Amino acid sequence: MPELTTLASPLDIGGVRIRNRVFLAPMSGITDEPFRQRAHAHGAGLVVSEMVASGELARGRAGCDLRIRHSGLPVHMVQLAGREVAHMAEGARIAAGEGADIIDINMGCPAKKVTGGYAGSALMRDLDHALSLIEAVVGAVEVPVTVKMRLGWDESALNAPMLARRAEQAGVKMVTVHGRTRCQFYQGKADWRAIARVKQAVSIPVVANGDVGSPEEAATILDQSGADAVMIGRAHYGAPWIAGSIAAGTSAHDIPQTSQALADYVVGHYEDMLSLYGIESGLRQARKHLGWYLDRHAAGVSTEQRKQILTSFEPAKVIAGLRGAFYDGVTSPELRSAA
Repeated sequence: MPELTTLASPLDIGGVRIRNRVFLAPMSGITDEPFRQRAHAHGAGLVVSEMVASGELARGRAGCDLRIRHSGLPVHMVQLAGREVAHMAEGARIAAGEGADIIDINMGCPAKKVTGGYAGSALMRDLDHALSLIEAVVGAVEVPVTVKMRLGWDESALNAPMLARRAEQAGVKMVTVHGRTRCQFYQGKADWRAIARVKQAVSIPVVANGDVGSPEEAATILDQSGADAVMIGRAHYGAPWIAGSIAAGTSAHDIPQTSQALADYVVGHYEDMLSLYGIESGLRQARKHLGWYLDRHAAGVSTEQRKQILTSFEPAKVIAGLRGAFYDGVTSPELRSAA
């Protein structure tokens, strides 16, 4: 099994130096600027924007600018999704113009609203078209282009190695593979060993993704897949420090160590979201994050208290409720042991 020190070593992606090999996955509606800044501050090697629809970006739809704008981090990576060659190329040019250092192409999202438009993992059903999008993006920008994919559409078409090989030939500098098919969505266990077939098919870095939430799991996925790095998504719900903790080799690295510190942390995240989106939109968008923080660290909070926090339209009341919840209802093992 690889030593955890491997995860702490830097990685080169098309000439862009990444400080370690534990990455925050792009997650729609989650990895916005405040979340990415926190994950980076905790030590994530690379953070990726939430998915941006290239057609909406090319047409100048409101809100896309927030998804692609540079947040001041050392490496700015933007993920694009789409089906149209012209839109993908134009979206890439716009993202690069906003300072993107790396552009990732989404060929792995399993959501019906994405695959129904023949984007995301639906592109794995038509590799020729997928390659036309890759070639368009690579030809449109000077920055490195990467691709995120699944093992295939279903068990009868596990074509990730072929897509990765063709992507490398088209100029892609890194591929990330989630160890499930599209038809699995997030059911069952990710097949980490299947990712090894992609690693064997290419010479560019391969990133393994799926069901990782601890240093031990990160070491195991690298061992079974032979991948160069690991990307972590859902384990970050309510814990933006997970990637950084794993890169440091401990599940309790750099997290708020007291109930007061945790309350301050969550309130700060909440206020940053209100500042980014405005009060009306920010209130709605922050609720899922607040719910995850409560689930993970204050499961003892009363049902009524939780409801007030997640339904109030008054930021001051939400903040007061959060402070009460984390002072009174903290059940996090890490915080209990630190108290």
